[in-house]
Amino acid sequence: MKKRSKRYRALREKFESKIYTISEAIKTIKEKATAKFDESVEVHLSFGIDKNKGEQTVKGVILFPHSIGRKVKIAAFVTPQKEKEVKVAGANLVGGEELIKKIKETKKCDFDVAVAQPEMMRHLATVAKILGPKGLMPSPKTETVTTDPAKTVKELIAGKISFKTDPQNCLHQIIGKASFDEKKLQENFETLINAVKKAKPAKIKGEFIKSITLSSTMGPGIKIKV
Repeated sequence: MKKRSKRYRALREKFESKIYTISEAIKTIKEKATAKFDESVEVHLSFGIDKNKGEQTVKGVILFPHSIGRKVKIAAFVTPQKEKEVKVAGANLVGGEELIKKIKETKKCDFDVAVAQPEMMRHLATVAKILGPKGLMPSPKTETVTTDPAKTVKELIAGKISFKTDPQNCLHQIIGKASFDEKKLQENFETLINAVKKAKPAKIKGEFIKSITLSSTMGPGIKIKV
């Protein structure tokens, strides 16, 4: 069993053993997030799905109404005509075949998410074995292959993310920082839950969302009413 710090154990004792409403949970999380840095507010969901059946994977794309406070480094693989647009939009790495060639030679991916125009995908195929295992390959399913890369870059900076359950049938997602306004955190939470419900696999029988827990980076979890 993981050994917890005195601070964590002290916080745990302050929480009541009950199921909280989301507004109660957010208020409590903000009050107890006492680390020396601005802690993230995290949502942890457990699902009643069969992990051995690929069609039951819960996945989708979310555009949060408010920034989640995470700085994202974006690479944009575009034609020369689009380079200026994506740079102005906020992309950190911008280029086409030369940028792809550099990744192929160095095998380094110094970015968190990649955006690409459809016409660049045949070139990116040469580095698919480098980007793929890191979850960095642009895909229509995550809306990162696009004819309007500048718009997509802006959305990613604003808080657009893709989500997918892990091998333990769980989903872990940051919805903001402890310093954020309670209303903004709640609206981001509701956006996440609505997106998850819309992504419910058709063949799921019985309980879909088994549990919802809210926590700060350094704090214990609070159970939320499903």
